[in-house]
Amino acid sequence: MAKPKSGAKKPTPAAKAGAKPAAKKDNAARLDLIRNASKKVATAATKVVKAVAEGAKGKVAAAKKAVAEKVEKAPAAKKAAAKAAPPAPPAKPGKAAPAAKAAPAAPAAAGKKGAGKAGGKAPASVPSGPPVEKPRPRATKLPPVGEPLTKREMEQLLTAGEGRGVTGEGSLKGRLILSGEMPHLVVVGRDKRELTFLLQGPDQEVLPAYVDHKVSVVGLIKKTTNHSGVVEVRKYSAKKPEVEEVAPPPSDSEPKLRYLSPGEVSMAVAAGMGAGIKGFASIRGNLEMMGEDFVLVVSNGGTRQQVSFAIEGKAAVKSLRKHVGQTLQVTGVVDKTSGWGGRIAAETVEPRPSEARSVSRDEMELVHIEGEVPTSVDVKLNHGLTVRLQEQPGATWAIEPTLAKRVGLREANFEPGPAGSPATREFFFTPRNPGNFEVEFFLAKAFTPGVVERSFKINVTVKP
Repeated sequence: MAKPKSGAKKPTPAAKAGAKPAAKKDNAARLDLIRNASKKVATAATKVVKAVAEGAKGKVAAAKKAVAEKVEKAPAAKKAAAKAAPPAPPAKPGKAAPAAKAAPAAPAAAGKKGAGKAGGKAPASVPSGPPVEKPRPRATKLPPVGEPLTKREMEQLLTAGEGRGVTGEGSLKGRLILSGEMPHLVVVGRDKRELTFLLQGPDQEVLPAYVDHKVSVVGLIKKTTNHSGVVEVRKYSAKKPEVEEVAPPPSDSEPKLRYLSPGEVSMAVAAGMGAGIKGFASIRGNLEMMGEDFVLVVSNGGTRQQVSFAIEGKAAVKSLRKHVGQTLQVTGVVDKTSGWGGRIAAETVEPRPSEARSVSRDEMELVHIEGEVPTSVDVKLNHGLTVRLQEQPGATWAIEPTLAKRVGLREANFEPGPAGSPATREFFFTPRNPGNFEVEFFLAKAFTPGVVERSFKINVTVKP
C-alpha cells in the first residue's frame, strides 16, 4: 500500500464522531419547532372554522387574535433557536423538502377536516315533504251571472249525444250521487237517457250529505261533453226520497205519454219485427175492410208477410167507408201485438193521394182467372195475369213473398163488394222471366198469416 502524503491531515475518528451528533441535534430541534408551530396554527385554524360554523362572532375574533399571537411567537422562537444553536451545514435537499412541504399541508388538511365537521359536507338524502294532492275541481267563488238558457238550448242540454258547449243560467233536477268523492247530479234527459253534471261552488262541501236525494240546483250550467257537464251552483234544495206507491195512470192517457221514435216507427211497419211496441205515432197505408172492421195495410200487401193494423176509435171510423182502397195517414196510439200487426187508436185520419200504378195495363194481353180454380195457364213474357178471389171476414188471400218476386206480383188490390156481399182481392202479375211456375194462394188469418184455412194452386207457364 502507498503511504499517505506528509502534507495531508486525516480527520481523527473522535472529530467525526463528535460532529455528526451535534448536527443531528440541531436539525431535530429545528424540525420540532416547525412541527409545533404548524400544529398550533392548524389547531387555531380549526377553532376558527368551528366558530364560524356555529355563528359565534366573539369566538371568531378571539380565535383570530390567538392565531395572530401564536404566528408572531413562532418567528421569535425560531430566531432564539437559531441564536442558541451553532450554524450547521445545510441539510440535504431530499430530507428538508418533505418537511417544508408537510408544514403548509398540515393547516390545509386541518382546515378541510374542520370544515367537514362544521357542516360543509352536504347531507346524503333530503327528506321529502308530504305527498302533493291532485287539485280537485272545487270552486269557492262563483262566476258572474251569464245569459239565461233559451228553450232550444235547454232541449240540446237535455239531449244525450248533442249540445256540447251549451252554456247559460238555468235549473236542473235529478238524483245526487258521489263519483270520485265529488257530488254529481244525474239528470234524466230526453229519450229517457241519463246525463251527469258535476256540482261546483261554495256549497260543494255540503252537497255530499244529500246522496240519493232529489236535488234541484240553480246556477250557471255548462255542457262540456255530449253526455256530461258542470253546474256552478248558486242555489239548491234537496228532498229526501220517499217510497210511495205510484198509482198507474188511466188507461186512456197511458199510451199518449210516449212518442215513438223514427226507428220504432220503422220497426212497427216492418214484417216480423217490433212486437210489443206501443206509443203515439203517425203511419201511412192502404185502407181495407175485413167484415165490418177497417184495416190499414202498411207494408207487403197481398203476401204472407203483410203488416196491417185494425183502426179503432169512433170519431175516426165514422167517415172511413168512402176512403176504402185509398191511401190514408193515420195518427194515434199504435199497439203492435205481433210481428204482423196490431191495432191503432186513431185520433186523426187524413187522405193522401194514391201512388200511381207502376205498370200500365194498356196494350197488354191479360190472362184472367176468376175464383179458386186449380188450372194451368200460359202467359206471354212481359204481359199480364190477373187472379180474382173472394175473401172472408177475418182472413185474407196471400202468396209467398219469394214467389211473388219470381212471378212478378205488381198489385194486390182490395175491392169492397156491394152491401151484403163479400169483398174481392185482385192479384196482378207481370212475369219477367220465362219458365214454369207453381203459384199457391193461401187464405190466412189477417194478423197471424201462419194460420191457413185453405189454399189452391195454379200452374203458370211464361212463354218468351
